[in-house]
Amino acid sequence: MKYFLVLERTLLFYVIITIVYRFMGKREVGELSILDLIVSILIAELAAIAIDKYNESIFLAIIPMIALVIIQILVAKVSLKNSNVRSVLEGEPSVIINRGKVDFQVMLEQRYNLDDLLTQLRSQGIRSIEEVDYAILETSGKLSVFEKDQKKIGAYPLPVILDGKIQEDVLLQIKKSKEWLFDTLEEENVKSENVFYAFFRDDQLFLIRDESVK
Repeated sequence: MKYFLVLERTLLFYVIITIVYRFMGKREVGELSILDLIVSILIAELAAIAIDKYNESIFLAIIPMIALVIIQILVAKVSLKNSNVRSVLEGEPSVIINRGKVDFQVMLEQRYNLDDLLTQLRSQGIRSIEEVDYAILETSGKLSVFEKDQKKIGAYPLPVILDGKIQEDVLLQIKKSKEWLFDTLEEENVKSENVFYAFFRDDQLFLIRDESVK
């Protein structure tokens, strides 16, 4: 009898967890944030405990699952509207290689060693650090790499403003000042806090306005 109960609960929680992740949104496993990972682990543990303790009510597991999903959705909505909250909860991307030079201080801060760097470079078909112009460690732990190519230098976009927040490290990379940025925004008749996304490419600044701001 207990085997049927375990099988029944296993199938039930399979359906429940599928529905839970459907509500939490679509993300690849490699793109899960720290909060997503924590919620995933907790949900898995709750399901395992409920299946193991088949004599107890399943609501002892379902109620905490629902609470976790609600908290996750609320946090996601708040962080979507507030870049400061998102930065605190999920962190920010880190530039590991800047204009072909490895920033060992950033690597130390992120506890990211040279073996990690070389492994991720090799996984993307890059044989040597000398082939890399920029390498950015994303908040998911994935390394985004831009190779050196004299024909494509400056062809890829660098984010100057994200959700109204000026990326000062990017201004340093492109060798531009805040005064230049403010003058450019003034020409477009827009303030930095009203810019959803601005990126620099081919020596030009491209803007996407925040349509929610009237």
